[in-house]
Amino acid sequence: MKVEIWSDVVCPWCYIGKRRLEQALNDYTSDVDIVWRSFELDPAESTEPAEALDEALAAKYGTPIENARAMLEQMARTGAEEGLELNFDVARRGNTLDAHRLLHFAAGRGMQPEMKERLFRAYMTEGVPIADRGELARLAGELGLDAHEVGAMLETDQFVDEVRADQLRARQLGIRGVPFFVFAGRVGVSGAQPAGVLLDAMRQAA
Repeated sequence: MKVEIWSDVVCPWCYIGKRRLEQALNDYTSDVDIVWRSFELDPAESTEPAEALDEALAAKYGTPIENARAMLEQMARTGAEEGLELNFDVARRGNTLDAHRLLHFAAGRGMQPEMKERLFRAYMTEGVPIADRGELARLAGELGLDAHEVGAMLETDQFVDEVRADQLRARQLGIRGVPFFVFAGRVGVSGAQPAGVLLDAMRQAA
């Protein structure tokens, strides 16, 4: 079964949704082909260092900084329940277009799942600046991809069209938030639903 997942690498719910899908797959006996689709939560985000995540969240929702921090702490606790270490105090925000381009590059080398996991962990656990091309090339190199080739690719506009095509498809499907799962092109599930819900959706699609 083909499983398409629209997500962004700076989306904690997407990371949590990934873990919950993995739990569901433990109880699904048929073969699954997972394809990660591009979705930029904030295409206008700068590639330069931005304000801290709690400050950005407070500004976005018009809430006091204490409330924003409480929201992040609750999210971290939810992540911990899924075995994830979410360190929002060190997260380095930035534009994710290049990260999505790297995922398309990795897909061509048969390493998209590994690259997706590495990008999630780099941003949400290690505080790696997600828009830094040198860091993206380094992360790719850790997985055995050619860091020099990745760095050269990122200096071009290669894979921009593929990213835009994913986003166009998301609009056609009416996707407004991520993660969004599409099973076998027939059943869609929005949000980081519990593993049981995702498993039921896969069985329904099959």
